[in-house]
Amino acid sequence: MAHKDELRNQRSGTIINVISKKMEKDVMIALRKTVEYIMDKFAVTLDHISDLYLKDVVMELWERYRDVDFSYRFDSSSMRPDGGILRIVSKDKEKYPILITEVKNQGTNDLRAKEGLQKQAKGNAIERLGKNVIGFRTALLHESIFPFICFGDGCDFAQDSSILDRVITISMFGEFNKIKVHNEGPSGIFNRDSFYFREDKWTIEEMAVIMKEVAEKSVYYYFSKYGEYKFK
Repeated sequence: MAHKDELRNQRSGTIINVISKKMEKDVMIALRKTVEYIMDKFAVTLDHISDLYLKDVVMELWERYRDVDFSYRFDSSSMRPDGGILRIVSKDKEKYPILITEVKNQGTNDLRAKEGLQKQAKGNAIERLGKNVIGFRTALLHESIFPFICFGDGCDFAQDSSILDRVITISMFGEFNKIKVHNEGPSGIFNRDSFYFREDKWTIEEMAVIMKEVAEKSVYYYFSKYGEYKFK
């Protein structure tokens, strides 16, 4: 085996082992498939973190936008997406997000109906999603991509559910079930996310296909902006 192939396999194995130690959620299995795909295609170094601390986001914002005020309250506060944050690592150890993944299940009224119970008010999973979207969107304002995906399922996301408009609002009125990585509009003012929502549960393979494409587009973006040599 060539040296670069051995190195690629070592790097891939390291990040996959880290992911494997986490909960065996479907999204984590899909993430492992994505890591393997990106490593095979690009032979780059990746890392994965579970959360991003607000203090780190604010410190970087202060560095980039010195004439703007930013704040946070507690060093322990963080954004913790269900699938974590997958990043590509440059040769000078800089780290760039290529995939941020959330999974939301919302709605029990279908089960309550089967039990003859009255409907309950719809949950707040979407409000929690909105908080993370705002945070990551702000953290990535200096880039021209937003590699954020959310897979939502449950009866609250049925086609006749008014809660879908809450999700559409969070996505800057973008379309559902469509990959959005690169910013859109004049000067890229719309940094939308890839929101996949429906009533039926998303399978591991369905999520993996979408996650692979978002991560792949993100890698190509960083190669184009910073130069492939920076990462390989």
